[in-house]
Amino acid sequence: MNSLRFFGRQYAWLLLLGAIHALSFAPVPLPAWSLPFVQIFSLAFLAYRVFKSGSPGQAALSGFLFGLANFALGFYWLYISMHEYGGMAAWLAGTAVVLLAAVEALFIAGAAAFSRWLSGRHLHATSSYAWQLLIAAVWASSWAFAEWLRGTLFTGFPWLNVGYAHVEGVLAGWAPLLGVYGLAWFASFASAAIALLACAKDTGNDARAAVGVGCAIIIGLLGIALGHIAWARPHGAPIIVRLVQGGVPQSEKFDPQLIQRGLDTYMELARLPPKEADSAPHLIVLPETVVPLFQDRVAPRLWQQWLDISREQNARILMGVPLHDQRQGLDRYTNSAIGFDAQTPIETLLAGNPDMRYDKHHLVPFGEFVPPGFRWFVDTMQIPLGDFNRGAVRQALFPIEGQMISPDICYEDVFGEEILQTVRDSDTHGPGATILVNISNLGWFGNSWALRQHLQISRMRAMETARPMLRATNTGMTAAIDPKGVVRAALLPMTPGVLDVEVQGMSGYTPYVRWGNVPVLTWIGLILLLGFVLRQRATASKSLHV
Repeated sequence: MNSLRFFGRQYAWLLLLGAIHALSFAPVPLPAWSLPFVQIFSLAFLAYRVFKSGSPGQAALSGFLFGLANFALGFYWLYISMHEYGGMAAWLAGTAVVLLAAVEALFIAGAAAFSRWLSGRHLHATSSYAWQLLIAAVWASSWAFAEWLRGTLFTGFPWLNVGYAHVEGVLAGWAPLLGVYGLAWFASFASAAIALLACAKDTGNDARAAVGVGCAIIIGLLGIALGHIAWARPHGAPIIVRLVQGGVPQSEKFDPQLIQRGLDTYMELARLPPKEADSAPHLIVLPETVVPLFQDRVAPRLWQQWLDISREQNARILMGVPLHDQRQGLDRYTNSAIGFDAQTPIETLLAGNPDMRYDKHHLVPFGEFVPPGFRWFVDTMQIPLGDFNRGAVRQALFPIEGQMISPDICYEDVFGEEILQTVRDSDTHGPGATILVNISNLGWFGNSWALRQHLQISRMRAMETARPMLRATNTGMTAAIDPKGVVRAALLPMTPGVLDVEVQGMSGYTPYVRWGNVPVLTWIGLILLLGFVLRQRATASKSLHV
Protein backbone atom coordinates (compact mmCIF):
# COMPACT_ATOMS: atom_id res chain seq x y z
CA MET A 1 0.00 0.00 0.00
CA ASN A 2 2.82 2.40 0.83
CA SER A 3 4.46 1.68 -2.52
CA LEU A 4 1.18 2.42 -4.29
CA ARG A 5 0.93 5.75 -2.50
CA PHE A 6 4.55 6.51 -3.45
CA PHE A 7 4.00 5.80 -7.13
CA GLY A 8 0.72 7.69 -7.04
CA ARG A 9 2.50 10.77 -5.74
CA GLN A 10 5.22 10.39 -8.39
CA TYR A 11 2.65 10.22 -11.19
CA ALA A 12 0.72 13.16 -9.75
CA TRP A 13 3.94 15.17 -9.75
CA LEU A 14 4.57 14.28 -13.39
CA LEU A 15 1.08 15.45 -14.35
CA LEU A 16 1.62 18.68 -12.42
CA LEU A 17 5.01 19.26 -14.06
CA GLY A 18 3.49 18.69 -17.50
CA ALA A 19 0.81 21.26 -16.75
CA ILE A 20 3.47 23.72 -15.56
CA HIS A 21 5.40 23.09 -18.77
CA ALA A 22 2.37 24.22 -20.79
CA LEU A 23 2.61 27.60 -19.06
CA SER A 24 5.85 28.34 -20.92
CA PHE A 25 3.92 28.93 -24.16
CA ALA A 26 2.74 32.54 -23.80
CA PRO A 27 -0.30 32.05 -21.54
CA VAL A 28 -0.41 35.64 -20.32
CA PRO A 29 -1.95 38.64 -22.13
CA LEU A 30 0.06 41.29 -23.94
CA PRO A 31 2.95 41.39 -24.51
CA ALA A 32 2.51 37.60 -24.70
CA TRP A 33 5.67 36.86 -22.78
CA SER A 34 7.45 33.57 -23.14
CA LEU A 35 8.68 31.79 -20.04
CA PRO A 36 11.81 29.93 -21.22
CA PHE A 37 13.13 29.06 -17.78
CA VAL A 38 9.80 27.50 -16.77
CA GLN A 39 10.16 25.27 -19.83
CA ILE A 40 13.75 24.23 -19.10
CA PHE A 41 13.28 23.50 -15.40
CA SER A 42 10.00 21.60 -15.76
CA LEU A 43 11.62 19.51 -18.51
CA ALA A 44 14.64 19.01 -16.24
CA PHE A 45 12.38 17.43 -13.61
CA LEU A 46 11.07 15.01 -16.26
CA ALA A 47 14.63 14.19 -17.34
CA TYR A 48 15.52 13.50 -13.71
CA ARG A 49 12.60 11.08 -13.38
CA VAL A 50 13.60 9.36 -16.62
CA PHE A 51 17.24 9.04 -15.56
CA LYS A 52 16.14 7.63 -12.19
CA SER A 53 13.61 5.21 -13.70
CA GLY A 54 14.36 1.50 -13.53
CA SER A 55 13.58 0.69 -17.16
CA PRO A 56 12.63 2.21 -20.52
CA GLY A 57 9.03 1.20 -19.78
CA GLN A 58 8.96 3.28 -16.61
CA ALA A 59 10.61 6.15 -18.51
CA ALA A 60 7.92 5.91 -21.19
CA LEU A 61 5.17 6.13 -18.58
CA SER A 62 6.80 9.19 -17.03
CA GLY A 63 7.07 10.85 -20.43
CA PHE A 64 3.49 9.97 -21.31
CA LEU A 65 2.02 11.44 -18.12
CA PHE A 66 4.09 14.59 -18.49
CA GLY A 67 3.07 14.96 -22.13
CA LEU A 68 -0.58 14.19 -21.44
CA ALA A 69 -0.91 17.05 -18.95
CA ASN A 70 1.21 19.38 -21.09
CA PHE A 71 -0.90 18.91 -24.21
CA ALA A 72 -4.28 18.61 -22.52
CA LEU A 73 -3.79 21.99 -20.85
CA GLY A 74 -1.93 23.55 -23.78
CA PHE A 75 -4.65 22.47 -26.24
CA TYR A 76 -7.66 23.20 -24.00
CA TRP A 77 -8.87 25.81 -26.47
CA LEU A 78 -9.80 23.08 -28.97
CA TYR A 79 -12.71 22.29 -26.65
CA ILE A 80 -14.05 25.81 -27.26
CA SER A 81 -14.00 25.34 -31.04
CA MET A 82 -15.62 21.92 -30.97
CA HIS A 83 -18.23 22.49 -28.26
CA GLU A 84 -19.10 26.19 -28.15
CA TYR A 85 -18.85 26.91 -31.89
CA GLY A 86 -18.91 23.45 -33.47
CA GLY A 87 -21.94 22.27 -31.52
CA MET A 88 -20.29 19.01 -30.44
CA ALA A 89 -21.49 17.44 -27.20
CA ALA A 90 -19.39 18.56 -24.24
CA TRP A 91 -18.33 15.02 -23.29
CA LEU A 92 -17.25 14.22 -26.84
CA ALA A 93 -15.33 17.50 -27.25
CA GLY A 94 -13.55 16.98 -23.93
CA THR A 95 -12.73 13.39 -24.85
CA ALA A 96 -11.37 14.52 -28.23
CA VAL A 97 -8.98 16.98 -26.55
CA VAL A 98 -7.72 14.33 -24.14
CA LEU A 99 -7.30 11.77 -26.95
CA LEU A 100 -5.34 14.26 -29.05
CA ALA A 101 -3.18 15.04 -26.00
CA ALA A 102 -2.62 11.31 -25.49
CA VAL A 103 -1.56 10.81 -29.10
CA GLU A 104 0.86 13.72 -28.90
CA ALA A 105 2.13 12.44 -25.54
CA LEU A 106 3.11 9.14 -27.20
CA PHE A 107 5.92 11.01 -28.96
CA ILE A 108 7.18 12.26 -25.60
CA ALA A 109 6.89 8.76 -24.16
CA GLY A 110 8.89 7.38 -27.06
CA ALA A 111 11.61 9.99 -26.61
CA ALA A 112 11.88 9.25 -22.89
CA ALA A 113 11.99 5.49 -23.39
CA PHE A 114 14.50 5.64 -26.25
CA SER A 115 16.76 8.02 -24.35
CA ARG A 116 16.64 5.76 -21.28
CA TRP A 117 17.34 2.68 -23.39
CA LEU A 118 20.32 4.23 -25.20
CA SER A 119 21.98 5.72 -22.13
CA GLY A 120 20.77 3.34 -19.45
CA ARG A 121 24.00 1.43 -19.01
CA HIS A 122 25.99 4.61 -18.65
CA LEU A 123 23.80 6.76 -16.43
CA HIS A 124 26.02 6.01 -13.47
CA ALA A 125 29.30 6.28 -15.39
CA THR A 126 29.95 9.60 -13.71
CA SER A 127 33.73 9.21 -13.84
CA SER A 128 33.78 10.50 -17.41
CA TYR A 129 33.08 13.99 -18.66
CA ALA A 130 32.37 12.53 -22.09
CA TRP A 131 29.61 10.25 -20.77
CA GLN A 132 27.91 13.17 -19.06
CA LEU A 133 27.82 15.11 -22.31
CA LEU A 134 26.74 12.10 -24.35
CA ILE A 135 23.83 11.28 -22.03
CA ALA A 136 22.61 14.89 -22.18
CA ALA A 137 23.05 14.92 -25.97
CA VAL A 138 21.15 11.64 -26.35
CA TRP A 139 18.26 13.05 -24.31
CA ALA A 140 18.25 16.27 -26.36
CA SER A 141 18.44 14.37 -29.66
CA SER A 142 15.67 11.96 -28.68
CA TRP A 143 13.44 14.85 -27.65
CA ALA A 144 14.15 17.04 -30.68
CA PHE A 145 13.66 14.08 -33.03
CA ALA A 146 10.31 13.35 -31.36
CA GLU A 147 9.35 16.99 -31.93
CA TRP A 148 10.28 16.67 -35.59
CA LEU A 149 8.25 13.48 -35.96
CA ARG A 150 5.31 15.14 -34.20
CA GLY A 151 5.50 18.00 -36.68
CA THR A 152 5.79 15.75 -39.74
CA LEU A 153 3.76 12.54 -39.45
CA PHE A 154 0.07 12.54 -40.46
CA THR A 155 0.37 16.11 -41.86
CA GLY A 156 2.04 17.19 -38.60
CA PHE A 157 0.93 19.17 -35.58
CA PRO A 158 4.06 20.77 -34.07
CA TRP A 159 2.11 23.16 -31.83
CA LEU A 160 3.81 23.54 -28.40
CA ASN A 161 7.22 22.49 -29.74
CA VAL A 162 9.53 23.24 -26.80
CA GLY A 163 11.59 25.56 -29.01
CA TYR A 164 8.74 28.08 -29.16
CA ALA A 165 9.20 28.86 -25.48
CA HIS A 166 12.53 30.44 -26.45
CA VAL A 167 11.51 33.27 -28.77
CA GLU A 168 12.85 35.28 -25.87
CA GLY A 169 15.82 34.44 -23.69
CA VAL A 170 19.40 33.39 -24.24
CA LEU A 171 18.69 30.73 -26.88
CA ALA A 172 16.73 33.00 -29.23
CA GLY A 173 19.84 34.02 -31.18
CA TRP A 174 20.21 30.46 -32.50
CA ALA A 175 16.88 30.57 -34.39
CA PRO A 176 18.28 32.03 -37.65
CA LEU A 177 20.88 29.24 -37.72
CA LEU A 178 19.04 26.09 -36.67
CA GLY A 179 15.36 26.97 -36.48
CA VAL A 180 12.87 25.85 -33.87
CA TYR A 181 14.16 22.26 -33.79
CA GLY A 182 17.65 23.51 -33.02
CA LEU A 183 16.26 25.53 -30.12
CA ALA A 184 14.36 22.44 -28.98
CA TRP A 185 17.67 20.53 -28.94
CA PHE A 186 19.50 23.19 -26.93
CA ALA A 187 16.65 23.58 -24.44
CA SER A 188 16.44 19.82 -23.96
CA PHE A 189 20.22 19.58 -23.56
CA ALA A 190 20.13 22.22 -20.83
CA SER A 191 17.32 20.38 -19.05
CA ALA A 192 19.26 17.10 -19.19
CA ALA A 193 22.40 18.78 -17.87
CA ILE A 194 20.48 20.11 -14.87
CA ALA A 195 18.91 16.69 -14.28
CA LEU A 196 22.29 14.93 -14.42
CA LEU A 197 23.70 17.40 -11.90
CA ALA A 198 20.80 16.55 -9.58
CA CYS A 199 21.41 12.83 -10.14
CA ALA A 200 25.09 13.29 -9.25
CA LYS A 201 24.13 14.39 -5.74
CA ASP A 202 23.60 10.70 -5.03
CA THR A 203 27.22 9.87 -5.91
CA GLY A 204 29.00 12.98 -4.71
CA ASN A 205 30.47 13.49 -8.17
CA ASP A 206 28.98 16.94 -8.75
CA ALA A 207 32.06 18.41 -10.41
CA ARG A 208 32.03 16.05 -13.37
CA ALA A 209 28.27 16.24 -13.75
CA ALA A 210 28.50 20.03 -13.92
CA VAL A 211 30.24 19.83 -17.29
CA GLY A 212 26.88 19.66 -19.05
CA VAL A 213 25.60 22.73 -17.22
CA GLY A 214 28.80 24.53 -18.20
CA CYS A 215 28.23 23.66 -21.86
CA ALA A 216 24.61 24.85 -21.61
CA ILE A 217 25.82 28.17 -20.22
CA ILE A 218 28.28 28.52 -23.12
CA ILE A 219 25.47 27.76 -25.59
CA GLY A 220 23.37 30.49 -23.96
CA LEU A 221 26.22 33.02 -24.12
CA LEU A 222 26.77 32.22 -27.79
CA GLY A 223 23.04 32.70 -28.34
CA ILE A 224 23.24 36.17 -26.86
CA ALA A 225 26.14 37.02 -29.18
CA LEU A 226 24.38 35.59 -32.23
CA GLY A 227 21.36 37.73 -31.45
CA HIS A 228 23.36 40.82 -32.42
CA ILE A 229 24.11 39.59 -35.96
CA ALA A 230 22.12 41.14 -38.81
CA TRP A 231 21.31 38.18 -41.03
CA ALA A 232 19.42 40.21 -43.67
CA ARG A 233 19.59 43.65 -45.23
CA PRO A 234 16.87 46.21 -46.04
CA HIS A 235 15.15 45.74 -49.38
CA GLY A 236 13.61 48.71 -51.14
CA ALA A 237 11.72 51.47 -49.36
CA PRO A 238 9.51 50.90 -46.31
CA ILE A 239 5.79 50.59 -46.93
CA ILE A 240 2.79 51.47 -44.77
CA VAL A 241 0.51 48.51 -44.10
CA ARG A 242 -2.90 48.62 -42.42
CA LEU A 243 -3.78 45.45 -40.49
CA VAL A 244 -7.51 45.15 -39.87
CA GLN A 245 -9.12 43.27 -36.96
CA GLY A 246 -12.91 43.21 -37.08
CA GLY A 247 -13.56 41.40 -33.80
CA VAL A 248 -16.53 39.60 -35.34
CA PRO A 249 -17.64 36.86 -32.92
CA GLN A 250 -17.39 33.37 -34.36
CA SER A 251 -21.04 32.82 -33.51
CA GLU A 252 -21.91 35.62 -35.98
CA LYS A 253 -19.28 35.22 -38.69
CA PHE A 254 -21.08 32.55 -40.73
CA ASP A 255 -24.65 33.36 -39.66
CA PRO A 256 -26.54 34.21 -42.91
CA GLN A 257 -28.49 36.90 -41.05
CA LEU A 258 -25.33 38.57 -39.74
CA ILE A 259 -22.77 38.13 -42.53
CA GLN A 260 -23.46 41.56 -43.98
CA ARG A 261 -22.97 43.20 -40.57
CA GLY A 262 -19.55 41.58 -40.29
CA LEU A 263 -18.61 42.74 -43.79
CA ASP A 264 -19.79 46.27 -43.01
CA THR A 265 -17.53 46.28 -39.93
CA TYR A 266 -14.50 45.39 -42.02
CA MET A 267 -15.35 47.92 -44.71
CA GLU A 268 -15.71 50.70 -42.14
CA LEU A 269 -12.35 49.85 -40.60
CA ALA A 270 -10.63 49.61 -43.98
CA ARG A 271 -12.05 53.05 -44.89
CA LEU A 272 -10.76 54.82 -41.77
CA PRO A 273 -8.57 57.83 -42.64
CA PRO A 274 -4.92 57.58 -41.59
CA LYS A 275 -3.97 59.34 -38.36
CA GLU A 276 -1.39 61.39 -40.23
CA ALA A 277 -1.42 62.64 -43.80
CA ASP A 278 1.90 60.98 -44.65
CA SER A 279 0.90 57.59 -43.22
CA ALA A 280 -1.69 56.52 -45.78
CA PRO A 281 -1.44 52.77 -46.26
CA HIS A 282 0.00 51.22 -49.40
CA LEU A 283 -1.53 47.89 -48.48
CA ILE A 284 -4.63 46.94 -46.45
CA VAL A 285 -4.56 43.40 -45.03
CA LEU A 286 -7.76 41.69 -43.87
CA PRO A 287 -8.05 38.30 -42.15
CA GLU A 288 -8.76 34.78 -43.34
CA THR A 289 -12.26 34.31 -44.83
CA VAL A 290 -13.10 37.95 -44.21
CA VAL A 291 -15.62 37.27 -46.98
CA PRO A 292 -17.17 34.10 -45.53
CA LEU A 293 -18.76 32.95 -48.80
CA PHE A 294 -17.35 31.53 -52.00
CA GLN A 295 -16.56 34.41 -54.31
CA ASP A 296 -19.10 33.34 -56.95
CA ARG A 297 -21.88 33.52 -54.36
CA VAL A 298 -21.11 37.12 -53.49
CA ALA A 299 -23.14 39.86 -55.17
CA PRO A 300 -21.14 41.95 -57.67
CA ARG A 301 -22.06 45.10 -55.74
CA LEU A 302 -20.08 43.82 -52.74
CA TRP A 303 -16.95 43.33 -54.83
CA GLN A 304 -17.50 46.79 -56.25
CA GLN A 305 -17.55 48.20 -52.71
CA TRP A 306 -14.14 46.66 -52.05
CA LEU A 307 -12.83 48.11 -55.30
CA ASP A 308 -14.20 51.50 -54.22
CA ILE A 309 -12.34 51.24 -50.91
CA SER A 310 -9.13 50.46 -52.78
CA ARG A 311 -9.69 53.53 -54.93
CA GLU A 312 -10.53 55.81 -51.97
CA GLN A 313 -7.46 54.72 -49.99
CA ASN A 314 -5.22 54.45 -53.08
CA ALA A 315 -4.07 51.12 -51.65
CA ARG A 316 -4.01 47.49 -52.63
CA ILE A 317 -6.11 45.08 -50.61
CA LEU A 318 -5.07 41.62 -49.46
CA MET A 319 -7.88 39.53 -47.99
CA GLY A 320 -8.88 35.97 -47.23
CA VAL A 321 -11.76 34.48 -49.18
CA PRO A 322 -12.81 30.91 -50.07
CA LEU A 323 -12.66 30.40 -53.83
CA HIS A 324 -14.63 28.16 -56.15
CA ASP A 325 -12.54 27.66 -59.28
CA GLN A 326 -14.27 26.40 -62.42
CA ARG A 327 -11.71 27.48 -65.01
CA GLN A 328 -10.95 25.04 -67.82
CA GLY A 329 -13.38 22.47 -66.50
CA LEU A 330 -11.93 22.50 -62.97
CA ASP A 331 -14.15 22.26 -59.93
CA ARG A 332 -11.84 23.19 -57.04
CA TYR A 333 -12.57 24.75 -53.66
CA THR A 334 -9.72 26.51 -51.88
CA ASN A 335 -9.11 28.59 -48.78
CA SER A 336 -7.30 31.48 -50.41
CA ALA A 337 -5.80 34.93 -50.13
CA ILE A 338 -6.25 37.37 -52.98
CA GLY A 339 -4.74 40.75 -53.76
CA PHE A 340 -6.26 43.47 -55.91
CA ASP A 341 -6.46 47.21 -56.50
CA ALA A 342 -8.97 49.64 -57.95
CA GLN A 343 -8.02 48.71 -61.52
CA THR A 344 -8.74 45.01 -61.04
CA PRO A 345 -11.67 43.98 -63.28
CA ILE A 346 -14.63 42.92 -61.18
CA GLU A 347 -15.06 39.88 -63.45
CA THR A 348 -11.75 38.44 -62.23
CA LEU A 349 -12.87 38.77 -58.63
CA LEU A 350 -16.16 37.02 -59.35
CA ALA A 351 -14.25 34.27 -61.14
CA GLY A 352 -11.73 33.99 -58.30
CA ASN A 353 -8.85 34.66 -60.64
CA PRO A 354 -7.15 37.98 -59.80
CA ASP A 355 -3.49 38.45 -60.67
CA MET A 356 -2.50 37.92 -57.03
CA ARG A 357 -3.80 34.70 -55.54
CA TYR A 358 -2.53 32.23 -52.96
CA ASP A 359 -4.26 28.91 -52.21
CA LYS A 360 -3.67 27.45 -48.78
CA HIS A 361 -1.36 24.44 -48.90
CA HIS A 362 -1.30 23.00 -45.37
CA LEU A 363 -4.93 22.28 -44.56
CA VAL A 364 -6.30 21.73 -41.05
CA PRO A 365 -7.46 18.14 -40.42
CA PHE A 366 -11.19 17.93 -39.64
CA GLY A 367 -11.69 21.66 -40.30
CA GLU A 368 -10.49 21.87 -43.93
CA PHE A 369 -10.19 18.25 -44.98
CA VAL A 370 -11.57 15.00 -43.60
CA PRO A 371 -8.99 12.32 -42.75
CA PRO A 372 -10.02 8.84 -43.90
CA GLY A 373 -12.39 7.20 -41.42
CA PHE A 374 -13.31 10.41 -39.57
CA ARG A 375 -16.33 11.60 -41.53
CA TRP A 376 -18.57 10.63 -38.59
CA PHE A 377 -16.51 12.85 -36.28
CA VAL A 378 -16.66 15.86 -38.60
CA ASP A 379 -20.40 15.36 -39.05
CA THR A 380 -20.90 15.91 -35.31
CA MET A 381 -19.71 19.51 -35.72
CA GLN A 382 -21.18 22.48 -37.53
CA ILE A 383 -18.07 23.65 -39.35
CA PRO A 384 -18.64 25.58 -42.60
CA LEU A 385 -16.32 25.63 -45.61
CA GLY A 386 -14.63 22.25 -45.28
CA ASP A 387 -13.10 19.77 -47.75
CA PHE A 388 -10.80 22.21 -49.53
CA ASN A 389 -8.27 21.43 -52.24
CA ARG A 390 -4.60 22.12 -51.55
CA GLY A 391 -2.40 24.70 -53.22
CA ALA A 392 1.29 24.19 -53.98
CA VAL A 393 3.93 24.79 -51.30
CA ARG A 394 5.64 27.51 -53.38
CA GLN A 395 3.34 29.81 -55.31
CA ALA A 396 3.69 33.21 -56.94
CA LEU A 397 4.14 35.95 -54.35
CA PHE A 398 2.38 39.32 -54.29
CA PRO A 399 4.57 42.15 -55.69
CA ILE A 400 3.47 45.32 -53.91
CA GLU A 401 5.34 48.65 -53.86
CA GLY A 402 8.68 47.00 -54.60
CA GLN A 403 8.23 44.34 -51.91
CA MET A 404 7.49 40.64 -52.35
CA ILE A 405 4.65 39.73 -50.00
CA SER A 406 4.25 36.08 -49.01
CA PRO A 407 0.83 35.33 -47.48
CA ASP A 408 0.10 32.25 -45.44
CA ILE A 409 -3.20 31.28 -43.89
CA CYS A 410 -4.17 30.20 -40.39
CA TYR A 411 -1.73 27.71 -38.83
CA GLU A 412 0.47 27.36 -41.94
CA ASP A 413 3.14 29.42 -40.23
CA VAL A 414 3.62 26.65 -37.66
CA PHE A 415 5.51 24.74 -40.38
CA GLY A 416 8.78 26.62 -40.64
CA GLU A 417 10.26 24.31 -43.27
CA GLU A 418 7.43 25.34 -45.61
CA ILE A 419 7.59 29.06 -44.83
CA LEU A 420 11.31 29.19 -45.61
CA GLN A 421 10.59 27.94 -49.13
CA THR A 422 8.67 31.15 -49.80
CA VAL A 423 11.73 33.15 -48.75
CA ARG A 424 14.01 31.38 -51.22
CA ASP A 425 14.17 32.53 -54.82
CA SER A 426 12.33 30.27 -57.27
CA ASP A 427 13.19 29.53 -60.89
CA THR A 428 9.46 29.30 -61.61
CA HIS A 429 7.99 32.02 -59.39
CA GLY A 430 10.80 34.55 -59.10
CA PRO A 431 12.31 36.31 -56.07
CA GLY A 432 11.60 35.19 -52.53
CA ALA A 433 9.61 37.01 -49.90
CA THR A 434 10.77 40.25 -48.32
CA ILE A 435 7.73 40.46 -46.01
CA LEU A 436 5.69 37.61 -44.49
CA VAL A 437 1.96 38.01 -43.87
CA ASN A 438 -0.25 35.67 -41.88
CA ILE A 439 -4.03 35.99 -42.11
CA SER A 440 -6.04 34.00 -39.58
CA ASN A 441 -9.42 33.58 -37.99
CA LEU A 442 -8.87 32.35 -34.44
CA GLY A 443 -12.38 33.32 -33.43
CA TRP A 444 -13.03 29.58 -33.14
CA PHE A 445 -11.00 29.58 -29.91
CA GLY A 446 -12.36 32.61 -28.07
CA ASN A 447 -10.01 34.76 -26.04
CA SER A 448 -7.84 31.78 -25.14
CA TRP A 449 -4.16 30.85 -25.02
CA ALA A 450 -4.38 29.83 -28.69
CA LEU A 451 -4.15 33.49 -29.72
CA ARG A 452 -0.93 34.12 -27.80
CA GLN A 453 0.55 30.76 -28.72
CA HIS A 454 0.02 31.55 -32.40
CA LEU A 455 1.69 34.93 -32.00
CA GLN A 456 4.63 33.15 -30.38
CA ILE A 457 4.88 30.82 -33.38
CA SER A 458 4.82 33.76 -35.80
CA ARG A 459 7.65 35.39 -33.88
CA MET A 460 9.75 32.27 -34.40
CA ARG A 461 9.14 32.38 -38.16
CA ALA A 462 10.31 36.00 -38.24
CA MET A 463 13.47 35.07 -36.33
CA GLU A 464 14.24 32.04 -38.52
CA THR A 465 13.89 33.97 -41.78
CA ALA A 466 14.97 37.47 -40.69
CA ARG A 467 11.78 38.81 -42.26
CA PRO A 468 9.09 41.03 -40.76
CA MET A 469 5.91 39.10 -40.06
CA LEU A 470 2.55 40.86 -40.21
CA ARG A 471 -0.57 39.27 -38.73
CA ALA A 472 -4.14 40.26 -39.56
CA THR A 473 -6.69 38.27 -37.59
CA ASN A 474 -10.41 38.38 -36.95
CA THR A 475 -10.24 38.38 -33.15
CA GLY A 476 -6.49 38.43 -32.33
CA MET A 477 -3.57 38.50 -32.18
CA THR A 478 -3.18 41.16 -34.88
CA ALA A 479 0.42 42.34 -34.69
CA ALA A 480 3.52 43.60 -36.47
CA ILE A 481 6.68 41.60 -35.73
CA ASP A 482 10.15 42.76 -36.73
CA PRO A 483 12.85 40.50 -38.25
CA LYS A 484 14.28 39.86 -34.76
CA GLY A 485 10.94 38.45 -33.59
CA VAL A 486 10.05 41.48 -31.48
CA VAL A 487 6.38 42.52 -31.40
CA ARG A 488 6.48 46.18 -32.41
CA ALA A 489 2.73 46.81 -32.24
CA ALA A 490 -0.37 44.75 -31.50
CA LEU A 491 -4.11 45.13 -31.05
CA LEU A 492 -5.92 43.81 -28.01
CA PRO A 493 -7.78 40.58 -28.76
CA MET A 494 -11.54 40.54 -29.38
CA THR A 495 -11.46 44.29 -30.09
CA PRO A 496 -12.20 45.88 -33.50
CA GLY A 497 -9.47 48.18 -34.76
CA VAL A 498 -6.73 48.86 -37.27
CA LEU A 499 -2.98 48.87 -36.93
CA ASP A 500 -1.13 51.15 -39.36
CA VAL A 501 2.55 50.18 -39.36
CA GLU A 502 5.62 51.07 -41.37
CA VAL A 503 7.34 47.91 -42.54
CA GLN A 504 10.81 47.56 -43.98
CA GLY A 505 11.17 44.55 -46.27
CA MET A 506 14.34 42.46 -45.94
CA SER A 507 16.42 40.33 -48.29
CA GLY A 508 19.24 37.85 -47.84
CA TYR A 509 19.28 34.32 -46.50
CA THR A 510 19.76 33.23 -42.92
CA PRO A 511 21.57 29.89 -42.49
CA TYR A 512 18.22 28.31 -41.65
CA VAL A 513 16.63 29.60 -44.86
CA ARG A 514 19.61 28.28 -46.82
CA TRP A 515 19.84 24.81 -45.26
CA GLY A 516 16.55 24.27 -43.43
CA ASN A 517 16.39 21.40 -40.94
CA VAL A 518 19.18 19.39 -42.58
CA PRO A 519 21.98 20.45 -40.15
CA VAL A 520 20.02 19.80 -36.96
CA LEU A 521 18.55 16.51 -38.22
CA THR A 522 22.02 15.37 -39.29
CA TRP A 523 23.39 16.25 -35.86
CA ILE A 524 20.52 14.41 -34.16
CA GLY A 525 21.10 11.36 -36.32
CA LEU A 526 24.83 11.27 -35.56
CA ILE A 527 24.28 11.57 -31.80
CA LEU A 528 21.68 8.81 -31.76
CA LEU A 529 23.84 6.60 -33.95
CA LEU A 530 26.81 7.12 -31.63
CA GLY A 531 24.66 6.30 -28.62
CA PHE A 532 23.39 3.14 -30.31
CA VAL A 533 26.88 1.96 -31.30
CA LEU A 534 28.27 2.51 -27.80
CA ARG A 535 25.32 0.73 -26.25
CA GLN A 536 25.82 -2.27 -28.52
CA ARG A 537 29.52 -2.39 -27.66
CA ALA A 538 28.76 -2.23 -23.96
CA THR A 539 26.22 -5.04 -24.35
CA ALA A 540 28.70 -7.18 -26.27
CA SER A 541 31.43 -6.52 -23.68
CA LYS A 542 29.13 -7.56 -20.84
CA SER A 543 28.20 -10.76 -22.68
CA LEU A 544 31.87 -11.67 -23.11
CA HIS A 545 32.54 -11.19 -19.41
CA VAL A 546 29.58 -13.36 -18.53
